[in-house]
Amino acid sequence: MKRGHGTVAVLVGSVLALAACQGETPAPITPAPPASTAAPVTPRSMDGLATTGRGPQMPAQGAWLGAWVKPSWQTPSGRVDALATFGEQTGGRIALGHMFHEWEEDFPGPTEHAMQAAGMLQMISWSGTDTRSIADGVYDQLIRQRAQAIKDFGVPVLLRWRWEMDRPNLRQSVRSPEDYVAAWKHIRAIFTEVGATNAGWVWCPHVQGFVESDRNAAAYYPGDDQVDWLCTDVYPGKEYTGFGEQMDAFMAFARERPRPVLIGEFGVTHGGKPGQRAAWLREARAYVKRHPQIKAVVYFAAKQTKGPEYDSTFDNDPEGLAAYRELTADPYFAVPAPTATPGGPRSN
Repeated sequence: MKRGHGTVAVLVGSVLALAACQGETPAPITPAPPASTAAPVTPRSMDGLATTGRGPQMPAQGAWLGAWVKPSWQTPSGRVDALATFGEQTGGRIALGHMFHEWEEDFPGPTEHAMQAAGMLQMISWSGTDTRSIADGVYDQLIRQRAQAIKDFGVPVLLRWRWEMDRPNLRQSVRSPEDYVAAWKHIRAIFTEVGATNAGWVWCPHVQGFVESDRNAAAYYPGDDQVDWLCTDVYPGKEYTGFGEQMDAFMAFARERPRPVLIGEFGVTHGGKPGQRAAWLREARAYVKRHPQIKAVVYFAAKQTKGPEYDSTFDNDPEGLAAYRELTADPYFAVPAPTATPGGPRSN
């Protein structure tokens, strides 16, 4: 998906009518995986915000509700205001603020500080570049600067590096799965060396990478010792393919790995038939609640009229808005973000 400038995720996605509405027996709840035994770490505190050394401490119950909202003004205050306005419209407080950065951009910066000051947890989506150049050390200085900046930020963050690496249009820079994994390990090793253990590493292919046989997203997995959060992006697309139909393939992969799951992007992007957008959102809500391994969901709200057209806002969709407000009113998605002030003293 395009954000106006920079690349965000390609839209694909899902719709599934609620089993409860059809009178069917609800699907059994998928149990959360056991705690990881790989590379155990000791929980510690950074300015009062609990961290396991793998980023923020996940919610014990329920799921964080997050969003990326296209702002009217590309400024820190404009981005925070856009999130606040979206929260007011949808009736839910944004616990997880999402921000995109190109490969050579400086971050965390004023936007992240503004979101943190507003009481939001941070997810930073960091774009990529040629994976072989990364693994060969060409960008070590840049990576080291980003690691130091995240360490200095002073609170745990979620770091989603080169999301949707399985997309065919990224193969020129991502290259092979082996190249991608080598680049991931190289970047994370530098972060570890610098001491930026407050970054929780989010591995996030597109859900279609588990549905389309020619994409094979699983081949890009760097390993349990390298990944802190599993993630995928899910959209309905014009066909309104079922949310559960696509997520089932990803969750089969996730159940074999002792990591929390994050829906990095989801949203209703096309008009569809009457009631389709609302039904898709209601199914997404029900599906997440049946799978407690999913600990965060992040809505993508934007309208684009040039290039691939889409509109995942609720400005002209009262039915969809009503369905989304049902989600935000559900206590399951009312988990508050832990709060902390960035830049303060840390226990290292």
